[in-house]
This record gives sequence, structure tokens and C-alpha cells, in this order.
Amino acid sequence: MRTDTAATAEPAASLVPRLPEVAGPSSRGPRRLSPAWKKVLFYGALCVVAIPFVFPTWWMITSSLKPVNEIFAFPPSLWPADPTLQAYVDAFTIQPFARQYFNSVYIALFVTVGTMLVSAMAGYAFARIRFPGQNLLFMVVLMGLLIPSEVTIVPLFQMFNSWGMVNTHWPLLLVTTFGAPSVLATFIMRQFFVTLPVELEEAARLDGLGRWSIWWRIALPLSRTALAAVAIFTFLHVWNLYLEPTVYLLSPELFTLPQALTRYTDAYGGEMWNVQMAASTMTALPVLIVFVFAQKQFVEGLAQTGLKG
Repeated sequence: MRTDTAATAEPAASLVPRLPEVAGPSSRGPRRLSPAWKKVLFYGALCVVAIPFVFPTWWMITSSLKPVNEIFAFPPSLWPADPTLQAYVDAFTIQPFARQYFNSVYIALFVTVGTMLVSAMAGYAFARIRFPGQNLLFMVVLMGLLIPSEVTIVPLFQMFNSWGMVNTHWPLLLVTTFGAPSVLATFIMRQFFVTLPVELEEAARLDGLGRWSIWWRIALPLSRTALAAVAIFTFLHVWNLYLEPTVYLLSPELFTLPQALTRYTDAYGGEMWNVQMAASTMTALPVLIVFVFAQKQFVEGLAQTGLKG
């Protein structure tokens, strides 16, 4: 009797339509953002983080277009009410700024090329040529990074003064080419040449190449990324050099840009802020442009030489 009742109940229950199941709020997972919104949030966060770095540059450029009284106005303005280029004109008329600009350019280029050449040869020698006391000599070279330039400035001044080179550009060319920037550049190049496969040199020797030809034809062309890092680092260091020009140079015609920026004062000794901002803008923008276009090579060069952060 029970069996018949169960048999008749099952088809009756199958005839009742079933409603679709509605998932409750607890069954849903967390709502995910689309890739487009993730990109918007990412770039928005980068813009916020970049404000402390971009704002000083923006303030420098806009202040160069303002008169002095507007620079210190309260509340400050982010854009000049009446932009003017008079500060840029005054930068060239108050002192020989064009000649000083040329001095910085040619000194930076000369030292950069010289440092690249010296560091490439020294780095290759420390990485590939085996000789007695190699590691000890390399440690002695690296110790040059531990000596501040202020410690050696007095004996170097006496030496160049005895040679009659004071108030010339020779101390800047020689000290910076063979000084601390060259030591760091030698370390970077040495770390890069260590990573080169030994099979390249062995194949070159089978082809009859000597040590100099191997360095010039094989090792040096392969070290473009490391050389780019050395070039950017050295150029920025020499471009911003201030202590050595202050010690060795006396004539305004021989000044470099960092030294020239401190000489924009009025008849009462007050700072000409708008003119200084104009000169600083002309000094900083070329370096910013070079770094923006060469930052990829700079990062790759440091990454390949073991100086990753």
C-alpha cells in the first residue's frame, strides 16, 4: 500500500513547475574592477605621487615668467598673471651667461667621453686580464669612493697652482676625468665585462685577434647599455659640479653654470629671484630632456652591472 502511494506521488510532484533558484547575497563573490578602471586608478595614483617631484620644477618655470613682487605674493599663483620673458633677457645681460653655458657644455662632454674611455679600458682590464695583485689593486681603486672631495681639494689646488693652471679649465677636466666619477664608472664597466661569456674571447683568439682588438671590436660594442649608464651618470655629476669651479676659477668668463647661478644679485646684494629662476630653468631643462629620453638605457645599464635597487 505504501509502495503504490509513493509511486503515484512521484509523477505528481514532477508535474509541478520549479521556480529558478535565486542566489543570495552571500553566494556572490567580491565584485572585481575591469582592467580599464585598474589602469585609471593606477595612473591616478602615480599622478598624485609625482606631485612633490613635479611641483618644484613647475614653480621654477612659472616663477621665471613673473616679476619679483608676484613671486612672493599671497596667495601664490600657479601661473603668472602677466607672463614676461624679461628675466631670460636679463640672465644674458647681467653676466656672460652664454659663455658660461658653453663652458659647462664642453667641460661636461669632454669629461664624459674621457671617463667612458678610461673606465671601459680599466674595467675590461680588471675583469679579463689576470695579473699579480689584481684584486688588491681593484680594492685600492674602489677606496677612492670613500675619500670626500673636500679632503683632497687643498693639495690639488696647491699642485695645480704650482703648475700655473689655476683660473683655467684644466683642473676641472683632469680632476673629474680621473676622480671619483671615473672610479664608479670603472666599477660599473668591470661588473659588466665580468658577465660576458668567455667563449667570445676564445673565438676571437682563434680568428687571430689580440687583446686590444678584442676590447675594441667585441667587448666595447657589447657594452652599450653600461656605457650609457656611465655617460648619463658622469654628465649629470659634471653638469652640477660646484665645489671645484669655485676653488679653481676666478674670472666670470670661465665660470660654469652652478657657479654662475649664485651671481645674480642687485646693487644692494639682494637676490634677483626671477632671473635666477630663468637661468635655473635654462640649466635644468636640457638635463631633464636627456634623462627622459635616455632613462631606459640608464636603468638597463645599472641592471646588467649588478647595481639593481
